Amino acid sequence: MLRFASDPTKDMHIGDLRVAIFNYIVARQRGERFVVRIEDIDRTRDVEGKDREILEILHLFGLHPSDVYYQSHNLTIHQHMAIKLLEAREAFACFCTPEALEAEREAAEADGKTYRYGGTCERLTDAEVLANENPFTVRLKKPEKAVEFDDLLQGRRSFSPDEIDSFVIMRADKSPTPDFACAVDDMIHDISLVIRDEDRIGHTPREIHIRDRLGYDKRVEYAHLPPILDETGGKISEGENAFGVKRLVERGFLPEAIANYLIRLGNETPREIFTLEEAIEWFDLKRLSETPAKFDLDELRLLNREHMRRSDPKELSRAFGFADDAVGDLVKQYLEEGSTIEELRPKIEAIFAAKPFEGEWREPMEKLRDVLKNAPLFETFDELEKHLVKETGLEGENLLQPLRLLLTGAQKGPDLSKLYPHLKSYLQEIVK
Repeated sequence: MLRFASDPTKDMHIGDLRVAIFNYIVARQRGERFVVRIEDIDRTRDVEGKDREILEILHLFGLHPSDVYYQSHNLTIHQHMAIKLLEAREAFACFCTPEALEAEREAAEADGKTYRYGGTCERLTDAEVLANENPFTVRLKKPEKAVEFDDLLQGRRSFSPDEIDSFVIMRADKSPTPDFACAVDDMIHDISLVIRDEDRIGHTPREIHIRDRLGYDKRVEYAHLPPILDETGGKISEGENAFGVKRLVERGFLPEAIANYLIRLGNETPREIFTLEEAIEWFDLKRLSETPAKFDLDELRLLNREHMRRSDPKELSRAFGFADDAVGDLVKQYLEEGSTIEELRPKIEAIFAAKPFEGEWREPMEKLRDVLKNAPLFETFDELEKHLVKETGLEGENLLQPLRLLLTGAQKGPDLSKLYPHLKSYLQEIVK
């Protein structure tokens, strides 16, 4: 089973979406279940409906989970596992106050050393623990030897006992830390492969150590994805709105184009344009580059244009408030002038909006409008043009420029002969 673990206290950004897409693809390739885990164990942070937004985004991108569960629902199991470790002497109660630990950390930094827990409470006797009425956390003892694992992208990784340290697995309020909850939940749900961002790689040896101490002997594979960089070469932050998935969709990028781009990013693909379903046939996680990939908005725009061109006309028209093949095909005529729905919407809205009759073209526009109101429906633009020449006496630029303004509300644009087949059924509404 593969999972997408999501923090419901922040907006989903493209790095999160890439992780979800890869987990979904590999789960489909392996014939395994794909589940979504909402990591809501931090009681100090407000979810504010972000969990629903996360699920809506996944649905929008066609990433349909087999199941959705909330980490907080496993709290009793987390606590039971912590008790098991305490009973086995693999973990211990730590009464060190946050202030004392911070003082130790500052002292280590002042000496130019990496802070490690000093082991103050590790050697307390049962009697000393029972006699202490102060709040306590639960710490897992550091491993006796290095924790090693094979990353599918980064190869063999090794972390020494000191790097892992004796770390907290249960907070003073008796809620689990993210590392402990994650490790236990992956056991509960029989996760076979964890695909996530590279910045989580330091947590992996802790999770492995937790499962080892609990006697879990199933091998869990890992693949840590290199970061996505912004246009300046800096690492994309989860707080950057420009790279939020919701914001990209609002700007008019199609979900299929965004998915196409993220699958191609730092990857070798057999072709440039493809769907998620097509990618499932050939995607190979091990072929991903180990180096960071730079997010290129211009490249995404080009992909978006191609996906709009290939999209079902009726479905495309829905983004503009219609459900009509003709309007979808009309939008496609403007793809040389824009690459996103956000860019093209004003052009389509202008066609169906009231037009100002002013300036040098006012009189010919009025004349054309009067003729068009009573004109029969012509199949081709040539037939329409001949009719207008005959009825108005206008020709050449004196006909085409005011006609363009009347039909599209713009002085420039695609050839009217290409627009007309998609406009003709709305002609009376446009010139009313």
